[in-house]
Amino acid sequence: MTKQQSILGLLPEELTGLVKERHFPAYRAKQILGWIYKKNIFCLLEMPNLPQDFCKALAGFLKVLSLTCVKKHVSAQDKTIKYVFKTEDGNFLESVFIPQKGRFTVCLSSQAGCSFNCAFCASGSRGYKRNLTVAEIINQLLWIKKEHSNNKITNIVFMGMGEPLANYESVLKAIKIFNHPDTLCFGARRITISTCGLAPEISRLIKENLQVELSISLHAANDKLRDKLMPVNKIYPLRDLIAAAREYTKVTHRVVTFEYVLISGINDREQDAQELIRLLRTLKCKINLIPFNETENMQFRRVSPAQLNVFKDTLMKNGLKCTLRRSRGEDILAACGQLRLQLESAKNKAVTCNL
Repeated sequence: MTKQQSILGLLPEELTGLVKERHFPAYRAKQILGWIYKKNIFCLLEMPNLPQDFCKALAGFLKVLSLTCVKKHVSAQDKTIKYVFKTEDGNFLESVFIPQKGRFTVCLSSQAGCSFNCAFCASGSRGYKRNLTVAEIINQLLWIKKEHSNNKITNIVFMGMGEPLANYESVLKAIKIFNHPDTLCFGARRITISTCGLAPEISRLIKENLQVELSISLHAANDKLRDKLMPVNKIYPLRDLIAAAREYTKVTHRVVTFEYVLISGINDREQDAQELIRLLRTLKCKINLIPFNETENMQFRRVSPAQLNVFKDTLMKNGLKCTLRRSRGEDILAACGQLRLQLESAKNKAVTCNL
């Protein structure tokens, strides 16, 4: 039996090529894309203006969805929704829908698990499984888009499970598909890639000529502490990371965002603030301060609101642009990887989860 390929992994030009190879009119490809991306129809046989013989011919080797949604949690606090998807080979991944006033953001995963083992993150707690395919990345967004058809998605962030720049080709191709006029025509400036600090890939991204936003997980302003919190720093220390960020702002004219998770007694002291000021004050950037989201079996603790404000005020008095990013969906384990850990534990006990 021929394995079906997901249409979601194809650029419009690639789908057109497949349609023409089978001696069908090229415009049929654009019709298919319209049904999928604009009308949220995910079955070829349910696209009414397409000939049945054409749909049946394509259905033999093409499909749309490649993920199954196995769990959905809605936050009673702020209406954030976390989805857990299962891949065809049995891996779990997470996506989050974040509603805010006049803004609807979808947070996407790029890998099943993560290999970078940041000390405070649940995503890598069970290790790295594999990169997600282009189709699996896009599948997350389209599933959520269909569920929230009354709320137009305004922003896409690659801040879910995994390191996006470690799955470079798939993430970039997904962005190009999102951006294409025959699909979502989603503006690149409303898409953010978050990285733990892969300096060579940041330099590579500069050459793509894409106006995407770049967010860098920093969390410490000296190599000794960052080595402990983020082992990737041993490979790409702060000197290399800041140089890559500086080049990114110079070439793209975009402001880089640095994410800084504040952990009580670890990186929230006056000396930490002063080191951060010295590191970033000459760089075109802004800083997102994020209170640590406490997770089970982790030794770290959340910073107090008072200390959070002291830290922020110190940065701003010294000229750094700084915002507080409120934690979302704490009552539904919205931190990356938490629900995946629950489901993988359940899987190991032969327990199934259903919507």
